[in-house]
Amino acid sequence: MARAGRSVRIASEAGELEGYLAEPAGRGGPGVLVLQEWWGLVDHIRDVCDRFAREGFVALAPDLYRGERTADPDAAGRLMLGLDLPRAARDLDAAVTTLLGCEATTGARVGAVGFCMGGQLALFAATRNRRIGAVVDFYGIHPHVTLDLSDLGAAVLGIFAEQDAFVPPEAARKLEADLRGAGARVQVEIYPGVGHAFFNDTRPEAYDARAAARAWSQALAFLRAELE
Repeated sequence: MARAGRSVRIASEAGELEGYLAEPAGRGGPGVLVLQEWWGLVDHIRDVCDRFAREGFVALAPDLYRGERTADPDAAGRLMLGLDLPRAARDLDAAVTTLLGCEATTGARVGAVGFCMGGQLALFAATRNRRIGAVVDFYGIHPHVTLDLSDLGAAVLGIFAEQDAFVPPEAARKLEADLRGAGARVQVEIYPGVGHAFFNDTRPEAYDARAAARAWSQALAFLRAELE
C-alpha cells in the first residue's frame, strides 16, 4: 500500500525509536501525535496519520513497542501489559519534541490522539507535558496507567462507546468527572449502539462506518479549534 508519509527516527532519552510521519502536501499545519492501539504501530495507525495529513495536520505516530506488533489479541494484551511505562513516558516526550521540530509544524503546542491503549497514553502524555494542548481520547484504557491530573493543561475530547465491555459508559463518565474536578476543559461523548474499537476500519467485527465518520469530524473540529 502506497503511503503519503515516511519513517523517521525519534531521539529519546530511553534510546532511539522509529515513528511514522505524514505531512500535508505543500503547506504546514498543526502537529498531532497519533498513539497506537495495543496491536502496535500497524497500518491502521499509519493510515490515520495519512488522513490527518490530508486534513492539513502534521501527524507523527511513535512506535512505542519498538518494532513489535501483532494481530493476535492475546499477544496484544501481553504487549500492552508489558509496556515499560517510564520508557514510554520518555518516548512520548521525545515524540512531542520531534513533532514540534518539523519544519511543517505550526504553533507551539500539539495535539495527542490515541485509540484504546493509546487513548489512555494520550492523556498520560498530556499530564506530563504542557506542550500538548489538546487530547482526543478514543475509548482509552490501560490498567497500569494512573493519571495525575493536577498538571493537565490540555483540553480533552473523550469519545467512548455505549456497548464497550472494556470501558463502559460509567467509566467514561467517571473520567469526565475527574477531569472536571481537576479543572480541565472536557467534553465526553458516548456513541450509542457501538462497541470498543468502532473507529478501526480494519476490524469488520468492530467497525461502524457511520459512528467512525461522525467521530472523525468531531475530532477534526476539536483539534482545529484548539490548535489552529
